[in-house]
Amino acid sequence: MAESEQTPAIELRGVAKDFRGVPAVRGIDVAIAPGEFFSLLGPSGCGKTTTLRMIGGFEEPSAGEVLLRGRRVNGVPANRREVNTVFQSYALFPHMNVYDNVAFGLRRRRLPKKEIADRVGRMLETVDLAGLGRRRPAALSGGQQQRVALARALVNEPRALLLDEPLGALDLKLRQAMQVELKRIQREVGITFVYVTHDQGEALTMSDRLAVMNAGRIEQAGPPREVYERPATRFAAGFIGTSNLLAGEVAEVRGGRAVISYGPAGRVLAPLRPGLPAGPAERLELTVRPEKIEIGRDRPDDALCALRGTVSEVVYLGTSTTYTISTAAGPDMVVFVQNAASADDVAARGDTVWLSWDPRHSYAIGAST
Repeated sequence: MAESEQTPAIELRGVAKDFRGVPAVRGIDVAIAPGEFFSLLGPSGCGKTTTLRMIGGFEEPSAGEVLLRGRRVNGVPANRREVNTVFQSYALFPHMNVYDNVAFGLRRRRLPKKEIADRVGRMLETVDLAGLGRRRPAALSGGQQQRVALARALVNEPRALLLDEPLGALDLKLRQAMQVELKRIQREVGITFVYVTHDQGEALTMSDRLAVMNAGRIEQAGPPREVYERPATRFAAGFIGTSNLLAGEVAEVRGGRAVISYGPAGRVLAPLRPGLPAGPAERLELTVRPEKIEIGRDRPDDALCALRGTVSEVVYLGTSTTYTISTAAGPDMVVFVQNAASADDVAARGDTVWLSWDPRHSYAIGAST
């Protein structure tokens, strides 16, 4: 296949992987564009690392094809693929200084000394390690060691960089700072990044697109905002951020929206996804994010989505307060209220309140089971 600007940097076609008859990855189809920051997000055991290892050549698919720039690479060993991998452990050579660690791959390719020096120097500047070339890894912080591992992988100018939870060993504050740094570095070098993580914050912060994986399958793939605001499945809704899951019987369908009535306790309108059957009397499940909901003592006159409930818990978090409310719509609902307008709680435990939100923010995700 001839390479073109439209050719994906990485493409998986029906890729599956079994270990002794136990499926780890179940028929994945995905195309990753050149220069894209793409994240595989999911819980432990969902198949994301196995998928990354198949792209890198460390595992062979049981079925399907792996393509790099349109070329099938099944059976091609890892050292002959135009990708590099950064692992959580960094795997730096402790007896070498920073410069020699970064230059290692270039020296194995027997490049001229001047070219090696130029490329290593530029890469150390890119990862903010200029002037630290003579230090040994043991004299560096965790964040600096992670940058050395990045520089060592990127200096070889791979077509794609694969990252397997590289920030997992860092503390929270450093991990958050490195998320911003990783995205900056990726933009500067312009290389395709495929990033594996179980941390939703990392995926939302850095990704151009992300894929939510569960039990070896991709549940949903798309830009972070789309996946967060319009989850396609119950799992995606619950794994990305906090989400309220409501269930009820459809009273009517009006203008592409399902209307669910709870009698005196309120009603909810939810836009329907194309292809989702939801006729009158059918059970439907929908989701709404906690920060989209307003809480008050009275039902707003113009509220199209409104539910009455009882406050069961109030948790003050400084910048916001989290309210847990029991309603007739199913499990307890969670509401996040920013503490910008008042220092006082809008409600206390045991209070009867009304929850309201714009119908655009409730989203039907499937039939209720």
